[in-house]
Amino acid sequence: MGERDLTPKRGRGRPRDEAARAALLQAAIDLVGERGYRGFSMEDLAARAGTGKQTIYRWWAGKAEVVLEALAKQAERQIAITSTGDPIEDLRTFMKATFAAADPTTVALLKALASEAQVDDAFARTFRTRFIDRRRAALAECVARARAAGNLPAGGADEVVVDALFGAMWYRLLITGTPLDAVFADALIDAIGGP
Repeated sequence: MGERDLTPKRGRGRPRDEAARAALLQAAIDLVGERGYRGFSMEDLAARAGTGKQTIYRWWAGKAEVVLEALAKQAERQIAITSTGDPIEDLRTFMKATFAAADPTTVALLKALASEAQVDDAFARTFRTRFIDRRRAALAECVARARAAGNLPAGGADEVVVDALFGAMWYRLLITGTPLDAVFADALIDAIGGP
């Protein structure tokens, strides 16, 4: 596919209407939950949010970008990095929060975006930089703190631990469909060497 610039667009004239933007992001999540990613159009999204299609295109290049931003904002709200003084428990908490956030609507969003990234190279880069890389950075911070506190085996590579944790999550999301729950989060942390 050809190169596209997926940088959020800025319109001329009035400043962005953040209420309309928030309404569009919520509408995207609601519509995916009700109809699935492929089950709604940009017209449906605009109607649900009470805006015009031109408002959507002023900020995003297409439906995948709207859904991606909605998912990224939701993840930042629901999956915070905690600092309790016990880094391995903070890592467990992060993974448990990640899995708890994987409700059916979020799983549908993740699957749709991963699918879109397989067929659209420009979107794949956007998906990595605006979502995957940000979530990896948050998890990497938790892993680095746990290793520095001696909670993970010395000499290991933090990037491999991040790959193992998120790789297991994506494997369950995309391949097996087996549960992402607190029991699995504990099993993963135990498997990488956490006490």
